[in-house]
Amino acid sequence: MSHTLTRPPTYVRHAVDTTRLAAPLAIAQLSQMAMGVTDTILLGSLGPDALAAGGLSANLFFVVVTLLQGVLTSVSVTVSHARGAQAEGRVPHIYWTGLVLSVLLSIPAFALLSFATPILLALGEPPLLAHNIGEYCAVLRWGTLGSLIGIGLMRSFLPAIGAAKRLLWVSLAGVGVNAFLNYGLIHGKFGLPHMGFLGSAMATMITIWLTAIVLVAWLHLRPRYRHYVTAQRPSMQMMGELFSLGWPVAITYGVEALLFLATGLMVGLLGETSLAAHQIVLNIASVAFMVPLAIGQAANVRVGYWAGAGQPLAARHAGFVAIGLGVAFMGLSGFVMIVAPHTIVGLYLNPDKASNASTIALANSLLAVAAIFQIVDGVQTVASGCLRGLKDTRVPMLAATLGYWGIGFPTGYLLAFHFGLGPRGLWWGLAAGLASVALLMTVRFHRKSQRLLPVVAGRLG
Repeated sequence: MSHTLTRPPTYVRHAVDTTRLAAPLAIAQLSQMAMGVTDTILLGSLGPDALAAGGLSANLFFVVVTLLQGVLTSVSVTVSHARGAQAEGRVPHIYWTGLVLSVLLSIPAFALLSFATPILLALGEPPLLAHNIGEYCAVLRWGTLGSLIGIGLMRSFLPAIGAAKRLLWVSLAGVGVNAFLNYGLIHGKFGLPHMGFLGSAMATMITIWLTAIVLVAWLHLRPRYRHYVTAQRPSMQMMGELFSLGWPVAITYGVEALLFLATGLMVGLLGETSLAAHQIVLNIASVAFMVPLAIGQAANVRVGYWAGAGQPLAARHAGFVAIGLGVAFMGLSGFVMIVAPHTIVGLYLNPDKASNASTIALANSLLAVAAIFQIVDGVQTVASGCLRGLKDTRVPMLAATLGYWGIGFPTGYLLAFHFGLGPRGLWWGLAAGLASVALLMTVRFHRKSQRLLPVVAGRLG
């Protein structure tokens, strides 16, 4: 992205730049999912108890850490604005303040994971499960800071300085390292200690720290990027700016995570077949979602860059091109779900076993709803990335809360339990919630980006 540009880039140029930025981010996120799948497969060899405790602990850890990573998304947009405004001297200041913020955020996460057992017992979970989860989290909690630096800070900072490719290679290597350590530490192979199910927690924790150390070392040692991290003293003013931009994003993540959690609990009331089908379709949707999530992160950087450069038309075009890319990809994945549901569900359940028939039939019908759900989910995540690029996070937080809980959850509940649609009703509720958020976010971006145009035109005139 050249500073000398006075005319905004073409739509094609925007599309190419956004895709180039989003691709490594999507692969990095899919690698993180692959680590979770590896853990699940290897824990499964120890039996259902280990799988339940390990799976729930890892979920708890990643939910806590992901919410706090939401706060660190502010680093990305602040750096992009500074680079767009040709104020690159501010970037090290943002980096060091972001690093201190990561350390501060890790403290509540560490504390929460330390009290996992008493919290779960208070919620009425079985004592053995609560105890096992507590043991697992006691190992994982040492990875909170590494995760906030390696995944939270670096995933925000590197794309904003044009170094997203590093995330890709380190994430892919992380999948292999995690699999090797998981197998070795669970079963005591390759000369590693035999730790049973806690070996999986130790493997995840070590992999997280290795990722963080490699990314930080690479950033500081590479001459091309070293000027972005020259030593600077963090300031309370910058800390305040990063936090006030970031906390609404964390709340937005939380509101969405709670909606999916609540929907899962509601599906659980409808029986095991419903829950199994729901989990399969949710897993398929989650994999596809990684692409628009990455496009949203790329939009955050590109809209922020052009807004910082004082080129609101380019910022507006960058945003709408990103939303178009999100719709195109999710439309394609939705089409695949409608055309080949049996093939997709067959990856999870053997269609030749008669006992799987009802679950497969339900999963196939949920996939049809998920196809529509996909498109609006893609739009809302990319549009919220565009708004973050304009440093607009509080109104989107309110829009998400209203859409998910004011529209999505009540709609799903009514359709499932009062109109007899069961799990499909809950999925239609999710789709309705996401559609309303997508609409609110897109209209908000349209208005905010349009409002910036006459301001700059007036200044130039």
